[in-house]
Amino acid sequence: MKFGTKTIHAGVYPDPSTGAIMTPIFQTSTYVQRSPGDHKGYEYSRTHNPTRTQLQNALAALENGKHGLCFASGMAAIDAMIKLLNPGDEVIASNDLYGGSYRIFTKIFQNYGLKFHFISMSEAANIEKFINQNTKLIWVETPTNPLLNIIDIAAAVEIAKKHNILLGVDNTFATPYLQTPLDLGADLVMHSLTKYMGGHSDVVMGALIVNNDDLAQRLSFIQNASGATPGPQDCFLLLRGLKTLHVRMQRHCENGRAVAEFLKNHPKVEKVFWPGFSDHNNHEVARKQMCDFGGMISFVLKGDNMQDAIRTLEKFHYFSLAESLGGVESLCGHPASMTHASIPREERLKGGLSDSLIRLSVGIEDIEDLLADLEQALN
Repeated sequence: MKFGTKTIHAGVYPDPSTGAIMTPIFQTSTYVQRSPGDHKGYEYSRTHNPTRTQLQNALAALENGKHGLCFASGMAAIDAMIKLLNPGDEVIASNDLYGGSYRIFTKIFQNYGLKFHFISMSEAANIEKFINQNTKLIWVETPTNPLLNIIDIAAAVEIAKKHNILLGVDNTFATPYLQTPLDLGADLVMHSLTKYMGGHSDVVMGALIVNNDDLAQRLSFIQNASGATPGPQDCFLLLRGLKTLHVRMQRHCENGRAVAEFLKNHPKVEKVFWPGFSDHNNHEVARKQMCDFGGMISFVLKGDNMQDAIRTLEKFHYFSLAESLGGVESLCGHPASMTHASIPREERLKGGLSDSLIRLSVGIEDIEDLLADLEQALN
């Protein structure tokens, strides 16, 4: 199947009892057994739920993986992934990453004996400098949040395999519409399904997708034992959102390109971060591992003044000032005080995230209205 057909058909099937074309919401906590241990594959809905099963199968199919596991949020998915490790283990992560990831690494898991190195991965070779006998995981975001840095997944995989280290990729910004990290050799893919995969700003959920059977079994144990699983209503909403992922992403990319070019040519804008520009760092890598460049854009105004940035954010009409991204509606945000506030200011500045950076999640509205909104806000 081609990708657009996969989003609608892969991993799902009509309900065998009724023929319902949409997966039913199995709103039940438990399942009747014929005899102790003699059941139809379902015992308790924290462990398995038929609605969640079909969603997990669909996600695995879209990422060209064998196993999908859903969690109550993207952070719950990351939490499960880190629980694969033991005290004394070390993780190498990109230094430009989502603030929530940084927070759970440094404020939660560091207290349990794990060590984290936050480094620039723009040159994949830099990763090798931080590897030692305790390194057990390389954690990659690409494009990164919020500076849209591009990391060469295949090059990072080569280093990870050389040292027998797990490599995970946060694929939230790109989605499998733009890139499939498992095909490039990654061991694990994570999504905040809240964003593009759901696409309608009405559900919070996360997922992990893997190929390795043993890794899937270990993660499934953690999923059930820790219990951070989503309910069937949320799984139903995600299944519905997935069916339009390909057409939404196409429009996000088209609008994103138009907005990026508009901002780059605007007299009040100093710098635009968007991997589709030929002068963007690692643009050629992006062209190699992505089929397009997405709808996430960040920019800095001339003068790099935080108050000017805040005034601009307050003036938007169609770009709503809100946390999150990837919905059909356009959003704007101020990473330094919103999504990345949990990262110390000196660390943010060291990674290139200034106090005046504005991040846009370009939606699927008519592009003329979005450009007009940008013009009036900037002026």
